[in-house]
Amino acid sequence: MTNKKFRVIVGSDTAGYEYKEAIKKDLENNPLIESVTDVGVFGTDKEVAYPLVAIECAERIARGEADRGVLICGTGLGVALSANKVAGIRAVTAHDSFSVERSILSNNCQILCMGQRVIGLQLARRLVKEWFTYTFDETSASAEKVATLLEYEQKHLSNPISD
Repeated sequence: MTNKKFRVIVGSDTAGYEYKEAIKKDLENNPLIESVTDVGVFGTDKEVAYPLVAIECAERIARGEADRGVLICGTGLGVALSANKVAGIRAVTAHDSFSVERSILSNNCQILCMGQRVIGLQLARRLVKEWFTYTFDETSASAEKVATLLEYEQKHLSNPISD
């Protein structure tokens, strides 16, 4: 459990818009959340490519403008793949409580991705609420594994986003 208040970014494509809006309202009323920034989409009338929204969310987190993000598309897979292209970002698709828990406790993920076409709205809302109750322990056995991932990324991949 955590006492930290999170700065959160939410985003979706048109396939995830309904869930994003519901989850955004939940987050705005969650005492663990300091602020919520929506990076789109802002309706279902105009198609926006999911990578654009996911990368915008991930870049803002990489720059330190937010702590965590929640991305919704049809499956949760496309937004996770897109967000993970940003150096320093660990995004995961999770549709069950155990995976949501381990995404933080084992992997220190910053972005939770879900699919509106995969799970029901009430489960998605519950999982997002649960996700913000977990904090990564920098002294845990998992910390070394996450550090190994970061070391590889720094050595072999492009430079992280900078101001």
